[in-house]
Amino acid sequence: MNVAVRYYSRSGNTGKVAGYIAEAAGVEAVSVDAANAALSEKVDVLFIGGALYAYGIDDNLKSYLQTIPADKVGKAVVFSTSWLSKHALDVIKKALTDKGIAVESDTLYFKSKAVDGCRDEAMKFAKKYI
Repeated sequence: MNVAVRYYSRSGNTGKVAGYIAEAAGVEAVSVDAANAALSEKVDVLFIGGALYAYGIDDNLKSYLQTIPADKVGKAVVFSTSWLSKHALDVIKKALTDKGIAVESDTLYFKSKAVDGCRDEAMKFAKKYI
């Protein structure tokens, strides 16, 4: 199974969760603003995450979501971290479904202060899809 993990993180919390998911999948977690973030081949599962910043997701993640070719993603699984709101999950899911990408209804969310203790839960979540 071909898996990719993409994320955007300003504080590092979403990046930590992406790292745990990537560890479970045996792949590298790649920030969407990295040079190698584009999907070079079709993936069966794309784990994609970000957080809410001032009423929306970061422009880097917004732009990346627009560039994902629907024919290169079997399905997407969304994750997020934040201090207060899970709304980023809905924003990311909508951007993906608007492109015609299948998105799992189950999502992964952690409050930012709980990220350091979430490795096992994040890995267990990821393993359901790989």
